[in-house]
Amino acid sequence: MRIILRIFLVPFLLWSLVSRAEDMIKIGVILSMTGGTAAFGEVTWTGMRIGRSIRPNVLGKEVELILVDDKSDKIESANAAQRLIQKEKVIGILGDVASSNSLAIAPIAEENHIPHISPASTNPIVTLNRKYVFRACFIDPFQGEVMAKFAYNDLGAKKAAVLMDIGQDYSVGLSNAFQKTFTKLGGKVISRVNYLSGDQDFTAQLTAIKETNPDVIAIPGYYTEIALIAKQARELGIKTTLISGDGAEAPELTEIGGKAVEGLYYTTHFDEKAISTPLGKKYVEIFRKKYNHAPDALGALGADAYLIMLDAIERAGSTDPEKIRDEIEKTKDFQGVTGVIFIDSNHNAVKNVVIRQVKGKESVYVSSVNP
Repeated sequence: MRIILRIFLVPFLLWSLVSRAEDMIKIGVILSMTGGTAAFGEVTWTGMRIGRSIRPNVLGKEVELILVDDKSDKIESANAAQRLIQKEKVIGILGDVASSNSLAIAPIAEENHIPHISPASTNPIVTLNRKYVFRACFIDPFQGEVMAKFAYNDLGAKKAAVLMDIGQDYSVGLSNAFQKTFTKLGGKVISRVNYLSGDQDFTAQLTAIKETNPDVIAIPGYYTEIALIAKQARELGIKTTLISGDGAEAPELTEIGGKAVEGLYYTTHFDEKAISTPLGKKYVEIFRKKYNHAPDALGALGADAYLIMLDAIERAGSTDPEKIRDEIEKTKDFQGVTGVIFIDSNHNAVKNVVIRQVKGKESVYVSSVNP
């Protein structure tokens, strides 16, 4: 009896596993869960999981998110994309946040005809001339324009200094966009200095900036360096208003920067006070109930990237990556978590920009700017 049971049980178990696999829709996720931008990956992953809790199924099948850590590294990002496509047989990829990492993922998705949506990579080059690559966020030219207009019109700044991370495509692109608009408005960039991701000492750059006495200092980089720059600026007696882009938004900004980042303004993608959709309200409700604090923009963008992908799968009525790609491209008036989203001809999300300011350990809503 025992032998007969085994003979029939093994095929049954194999059939069950195969049947379950056929009932799953695999979507790959590439995020930095360790390394220099790990904070971005952690909050984005949280948002994607909340998005999945809102919509766990499509076409009558359960969605499986397969996460791979790219360790905040371009080469690891490319390797992760290859693994997800070749080994896991995913039908789409979500990620990364850092533009440099998404630029490493993009050609692999393109080559294999797999739709790829970055939640938050804002450098225009990410989607440039790509057929299969999209984003759920606005791009740096628009973000940089808003930063510059806010500095010039709202803060009254006529002279600006720019601190740029030359090792990050994101920072270079955003710096250029800020400077272009600021000078066009009539302002003057009187100092432009560089640094590299991972630098710890910014004394030389800040000393040079102090001598020019700017009205505002733009730091279009990532949270770790922004926090360190702010601390060292205040230690040098620089009291100038600081402004940055969405790379500033992470809990580590205030954890590292402390009182030095108090008053810093930054552009971002989402604030619960600017919610305009039912999905946004639902997301905030779930997030606050689970974490008991205000939701962040990267998490909301992670949820949007996931939900845009699922919306496209449903409209395609298929798990064929080619058909899904076609439907992502047709996305318009999508009522997402971060607002109403329209994917333009360059595969960029057209949407509003939110401006926030650091107050204590939190950030508060200042205003919204529509495209």
